[in-house]
Amino acid sequence: MDQPLRIVVAKPGLDGHDRGAKVVARALRDAGHEVIYTGLRRTSQQIVDTVRDEDARFLGLSSLSGAHAHLFPQVCQKLVEAGLDDVIVFGGGIIPDDDRPALHEVGIRAVFGPGTPTSEILEFIRTAASMEGVGVGQGSRWHWDASA
Repeated sequence: MDQPLRIVVAKPGLDGHDRGAKVVARALRDAGHEVIYTGLRRTSQQIVDTVRDEDARFLGLSSLSGAHAHLFPQVCQKLVEAGLDDVIVFGGGIIPDDDRPALHEVGIRAVFGPGTPTSEILEFIRTAASMEGVGVGQGSRWHWDASA
């Protein structure tokens, strides 16, 4: 890593469980990145405003409530509408495998489930940061596949 990346970690919606988000935020910070954790129960617009205000390169979204299918695409759409289409978005939480293709379609570049080693998330960050055109609104079809 040449220089630290600015990464926002956010909890959209009413989900009140944030242990996983805090673990990811700490691992990213310990790896040398500048991490902004938004706290619980943020609206999509609050998250986008934070990404803009903090000039973040990455946004990590966390959901354990089952609302990911609605909230994650909403955040992605608002990022694009705000002209933040170069932000790389990843998600985590309790997200069924069947829901992941739809999330990839809206620009989520990686989805990490419970028990994912933080080293894998860091590898995704390193890989995605080195790529061009993989932001949420840049039309890339690339997404992280740990088995590849």
